[in-house]
Amino acid sequence: MLIPAIYKTLNELSDLVSQLSDEDFCFPCHDLSNATIGEHTRHIIEMFQCLQNQYEIGVINYDNRKRDYLIQTNTAFAKNSIDTILARVDKPNKKLQLQQIVDGEELLIESNYQRELLYNLEHCIHHQALIKVAILQLKTIEIDENFGVARSTIEYRKQCAQ
Repeated sequence: MLIPAIYKTLNELSDLVSQLSDEDFCFPCHDLSNATIGEHTRHIIEMFQCLQNQYEIGVINYDNRKRDYLIQTNTAFAKNSIDTILARVDKPNKKLQLQQIVDGEELLIESNYQRELLYNLEHCIHHQALIKVAILQLKTIEIDENFGVARSTIEYRKQCAQ
């Protein structure tokens, strides 16, 4: 269930990116403190990349991102990066350690691949909600009403409609 949800969410993002020009992708959004759709997309992509690239060593540090400017400025490159994530996301669950430096002190927290995938999915949806703010300002791009909405919220809305 988790892997299909990730495919669905990242494919929604990929579909959106394919509708944008590089100029729209890089246009600062006033309501997002002048952040761009590209910056939010890069952040989503790089979090998944961290998990995938650090999976084998078993220690995940999301602060060790590349911060690749090309991802946030070139829609074709961003879309290709999403495709690469999708091709590599279905891996066996295994124990992992989450490494974080907080106030100069290293924390190592036990986790696992499935838990980190879930974290990345929820993180992605959160950033898609922010991207939606920028898209609504463009007024030329159509997106699904559930883009950037948590799965639990979608299910809750369905129950309320019955």
